[in-house]
Amino acid sequence: MDEKDFALYPYTSGASAQVKSLGISLDRLVTSRAMESARIRGKERVMQAISGELLKPALSISDEQKILLELLSYPFSRILVSCIDDSFLIRRYCLAEAVASYKILKTMSLDFLEEFASDFSVYPDKGDSSFKLHFTSYIRMASSLKAIEWKLVNRKLQHGDVNVSKEEFARLLQELIKERVEHNLPMPVNEELVQACEPYLLEIREYLEEKKNTFGESEFETVETDLFPPCITQAIANTQAGVNLAHSMRFAMTAFLLTIGMTVDDIMNLFTASPDFDVEKARYQVEHIAGSSGTHYKPPSCSTMQTYGNCYAPDEMCKKISHPLNYYSRKVWFRKRDAQKAAGNNVSDKNSEDKKK
Repeated sequence: MDEKDFALYPYTSGASAQVKSLGISLDRLVTSRAMESARIRGKERVMQAISGELLKPALSISDEQKILLELLSYPFSRILVSCIDDSFLIRRYCLAEAVASYKILKTMSLDFLEEFASDFSVYPDKGDSSFKLHFTSYIRMASSLKAIEWKLVNRKLQHGDVNVSKEEFARLLQELIKERVEHNLPMPVNEELVQACEPYLLEIREYLEEKKNTFGESEFETVETDLFPPCITQAIANTQAGVNLAHSMRFAMTAFLLTIGMTVDDIMNLFTASPDFDVEKARYQVEHIAGSSGTHYKPPSCSTMQTYGNCYAPDEMCKKISHPLNYYSRKVWFRKRDAQKAAGNNVSDKNSEDKKK
């Protein structure tokens, strides 16, 4: 890896050594006029992370100024995140840094990925177009991935090795990157440092609150729990009874509730009765489904629910629709129609009474 790579992957050990070799003090990074461009880029990194996509610049080895700017913006962005010290921001920032790296890594050569992985103490066997990972390394890298295809039981195991494609390997590296970026965040910052960074923090705080407030927005005016489809009603009942839901059902229920207008906190309250409830882990997962990674996930269709065994006691309405959201939309529409009819009848009755008088 060269200086250009250190700028693109600033959390690597080589990048850290490069920054130290520059001899730039914390005070100079935060206050020097010469470092202003790096501070602006650092703030931009955080803002982009909040928006859902952190953009990496195109660099060549001859772009010395751009390389230095990108390299120094990373520690300053970590300072800004630490000054705000918001758990939502920390998770969002770490994920954005990792995803941005993954998008580049999946286009790189096998040789580069092999060298890059060694910085994380991962040593795969390189093939012609894929890698073999010892199952212990695979488990370490995939442990936080919840999709069923990442489970070791669903992978072919040969002589203790798991075969992964180049893109899969890059995706696994994303998890290690996120873990490393998150390490030591928030860093200890004193009041003097916070005050020095305040010109950059104000806009970040405002944008962060704005983004938080967008979660839970919905096309539905209110949440009417008695109109939920049977599958969601049963999932909620099981959750409140302390039954552990399958991951697929937990995802479906969460995505459904977020889409119709429930907030992250509302859903967190539902999960408190789960026997394996972990508040930090649960909040991260709910916020991820809500859109903290830049993608707001929608609940699966009825056919997918059936495939995973999550379709429960379908009623007559279920036979006419193909998606849980359609079920809820129709129920809401019928209720509004009936309410309007009732209101119209009341007006007619009142007019009739007035005429009689």
